[in-house]
Amino acid sequence: MLKELRSREKVIGAKQSRRAIRDGLAQQVFLAADADPALTGPLAEQCRGCGIPVETGCTMRELGQAAGIQVGAAVVTLLKK
Repeated sequence: MLKELRSREKVIGAKQSRRAIRDGLAQQVFLAADADPALTGPLAEQCRGCGIPVETGCTMRELGQAAGIQVGAAVVTLLKK
């Protein structure tokens, strides 16, 4: 699924992801396992409440690379097509 991050429409970062989830635009959310739980915890709760699948099996570095950016990413959200 990480391979899809480079080619699919997405938002990167907690603030943009929170907005996409709230607005019903999020299809799936990727949370880095090594990110600060104070940041990722509330997002995971928001996803559970909205029925959005969450993937947590990657590091910030892996997530950033998969999203096509040069730095690590704590949160990447795939948007609905």
